Amino acid sequence: MTKSVCIIGAGPSGLVAAKSLLHDVGPGTFKVTIFDSQSRIGGLWPASKTDNGGLVHPLMVANQSKHTVQFSDLAWEPSAPQLPRAWQVGQYLERYRQRYLQAADLRLGHKVVATEVKTGGSWEIQTSSEKGVETSVFDCLIVSTGFFGQPIWPEDIPRKNDVPIIHSSRYRTLQDLLPRDKPAGGKILVVGGQMSGIEIAGTVATHLSTAINTPDDKPIAQPEKYKIHHVAHRPAWVLPLFTSPTPKEAAPFFLPCDLPSYNLAGRPKPLTNKSGSISEEAAQQSNGIFKVVLGTDQSEFSPQTAIQGDLLDAPPYLAVSEHYLDFVRSGLIEVSKGKVSGVSGSAVTISPSGERIEDVAAVILATGFDPAASISFLPSAVQEAISFDPSNVNLPAALAFHGTHHPTFPSLGFVGFYRSPYWGVMEMQARFVAQMLLGSEAKASLEDTLDQDKSIEHILHLRSDPRTAQFPTGDYPFIMQEFGNALGIQISEPLPTPELPEGKAMDILTPARYVMPGLSREQQDEVDKNLASTNEAALGGLTKAKFVAHAVFRSLLGDWILERDLISKLPSHPSGRFVGVAKFLLREGTADGRSLDKESDPGMEYLYIEDGDFTASNGMKFRATRRYIWRFNDATDTLSVWFARTDDNSRADYLFHDVEFLVPDKQPSSAHKCWHAKAAHLCIDDMYNVKYEFNFGAVNLKDWRLAYTVNGPKKDYTIDGTYRRA
Repeated sequence: MTKSVCIIGAGPSGLVAAKSLLHDVGPGTFKVTIFDSQSRIGGLWPASKTDNGGLVHPLMVANQSKHTVQFSDLAWEPSAPQLPRAWQVGQYLERYRQRYLQAADLRLGHKVVATEVKTGGSWEIQTSSEKGVETSVFDCLIVSTGFFGQPIWPEDIPRKNDVPIIHSSRYRTLQDLLPRDKPAGGKILVVGGQMSGIEIAGTVATHLSTAINTPDDKPIAQPEKYKIHHVAHRPAWVLPLFTSPTPKEAAPFFLPCDLPSYNLAGRPKPLTNKSGSISEEAAQQSNGIFKVVLGTDQSEFSPQTAIQGDLLDAPPYLAVSEHYLDFVRSGLIEVSKGKVSGVSGSAVTISPSGERIEDVAAVILATGFDPAASISFLPSAVQEAISFDPSNVNLPAALAFHGTHHPTFPSLGFVGFYRSPYWGVMEMQARFVAQMLLGSEAKASLEDTLDQDKSIEHILHLRSDPRTAQFPTGDYPFIMQEFGNALGIQISEPLPTPELPEGKAMDILTPARYVMPGLSREQQDEVDKNLASTNEAALGGLTKAKFVAHAVFRSLLGDWILERDLISKLPSHPSGRFVGVAKFLLREGTADGRSLDKESDPGMEYLYIEDGDFTASNGMKFRATRRYIWRFNDATDTLSVWFARTDDNSRADYLFHDVEFLVPDKQPSSAHKCWHAKAAHLCIDDMYNVKYEFNFGAVNLKDWRLAYTVNGPKKDYTIDGTYRRA
């Protein structure tokens, strides 16, 4: 007999729940109806570049790679970047819907306002839409509304003020944030120190840096008069999007940040839970690992971002941002420790220090989300059974077996209602819930799992544990193993690889490593594509120079002390020494010097400005400056340097050279000390042969060298410059 199932929410968790019901069990077993209050699918994930109505900026870069942000049996398009933007995730979900959910009854624009569990376990669902209020009855209910219900607005922050105050989920552009009828300048205050606080501070800093350094029309008046002031109660480890599995090497290899984290090669089997309550010893170990991964305790950026002393004994906080720390070092972001305790006009008070921040131009609240709205439609009896606590934003509900159900209500399931919604876990939860809803016979196969499960007790204990992890249920590999064991799904072996250097074994977890039996040929093809894509990325990072250009480009931001020697063999060109400062000023990519269609992503670029004194060998001394444009192309993984125009030296003119990073086995014998690169450029009759050396300290450049020789009919000289942090 076919069972009718109502799924509330058409985001990733709702879509994968529907797919599991329709495809992972016998055909015709379930009839699926999906309700969502929005006019599109995707939940948090926008459907296009211009979809600004949701809680996520459509141009936001995901902090997990496409190898984690995926379902097992749908591969990303080959052209998709390693770290997709939010709108690209939305388009992936639309392809997933088209592939697997044609049989689902998808009702968009239908907000579920109330539910009632009837005698026998059926569910009465009341929805509101343009058609009015409707009531339907279903055999089963799955809640897939997600963890992020409504933005949290702290009680001590006024909703109306002399300066704009918005939640971080509503930020899109500087021109939308800053009033046009007020004098330009002041501080953009960002409140909140966890993931969203650091991410939005870095995003706004990138927009502000672009506004200051763009050669085009300024999006706001006098952007150079603004700075960002970030208020956080404690610092977090800030990872860039690409980290290294070999951080102690001066020439480290790079991978998307999640792949080294989910490499199972270094973890004893079977896996044990490394999240939940973090002992002092475990905290010291984790903090030590992050320090090695970053190559610093972050004190080099600012004393306010340093993780030292007692913080090394505390459960670590983690965030992801490409440029936050370098913007702190450059002074565009200033950090204060504490909590905002009062807002009055353009002044803000910080407790417990009593610090008063004046001249505030706008406030952005990165204060998280209230999960209460995600289950407000559930009956009070259900909310009481799951011990719902809206004040506990990390652990609002005590649900059985990794957040999937509560034994009191066997016809009710949950998918994706927890913090750290890794897509593989959502897929596993959906499969588990599908088995639970099949009935007593299928449920009997899970009897041992259900009898041994202590998830509810564990969650209730963590609520009062002062050493609870930032992400209490965040050990993704462990949770995947637990679901695999319960469902009888074994993780597949990693794809065979050529012999790798010592310490670089690959056993990277992705959703495609756990697949349901009985896949169709088309599904297996998608699985194979996913596995091959991850393998290709990992091999490219571990055996070639892939992702090094990205790591170099990211780490150039800011000021460098430059010392350069020029040795000329011709009397017409004097030898000498240059000493000065080189600045890499970040901005969004421009079209200057290149052809870009409307759909092209121009990426990011730097306006490079060097300024200092040149002392010639004959004793003459004069001021010298030069400019270039440095660009990174994510699609080709290429770093390039462009000449600046003579009539407008803030704009790119034409290509100087592409930087070719040398594959390790092709590098000179001294290459183990740093990454080497080369380039060449023919300028009419003059040949420029360029050599680079980049010396890393884990993910950050410590220093680097640029040298080149110039030979031509009237030129014969060498230039050798070294750059070190100012």
